[in-house]
Amino acid sequence: MSRPATRPRRPDLKHYGIDRRVDVHAVELYITSQDAVEAAVDRIVAKRGRLDVVVHNAGHMVLGAAEAFTAEQFADLYDVDVPGTQRVKRAALPNLRAQGQGLLVRTGSSSTCGSCPPILAPYFTTKTAMDALAVSYAAEVPPFGIGTAIVVTGAFTTGHQPLRRRRRPRRRRRERRGSLRPAS
Repeated sequence: MSRPATRPRRPDLKHYGIDRRVDVHAVELYITSQDAVEAAVDRIVAKRGRLDVVVHNAGHMVLGAAEAFTAEQFADLYDVDVPGTQRVKRAALPNLRAQGQGLLVRTGSSSTCGSCPPILAPYFTTKTAMDALAVSYAAEVPPFGIGTAIVVTGAFTTGHQPLRRRRRPRRRRRERRGSLRPAS
């Protein structure tokens, strides 16, 4: 599996900042590498002098029956979504604590609010784990002046195209097309 990188839509973000008079910057990084995450945070702090808000929005949409995914595919997905979240927080929190303020924002999913339609179980399990981690941090970081938020936007149809980049489970060698469908 190739290493996923965040790919910020810089023109959109630049216009957002100009329109609202906000100093906002996106940084591309490989979320599966602690060194890359730390280097990205270091670049921000070196350039801006501080880190105010960390928005964590990494994740992969995957489609398919849960049993069709190999353990390795689940591990790859979790590495981006769950340890990826931890890598970002571990890199950012020392700076936020030293400043005595900051905000950790995680983009959540409506899937963690009780919805779990079929063919999305691997994706929803990682989102639930990410929420649990965010809730734990919400109890741990306020004494250091750091706030937390989970933003759950719900479904929307513009500006978000997870299905273009989706991955599907690998078939077993002897598996026939349709073998995981319920019998009719």
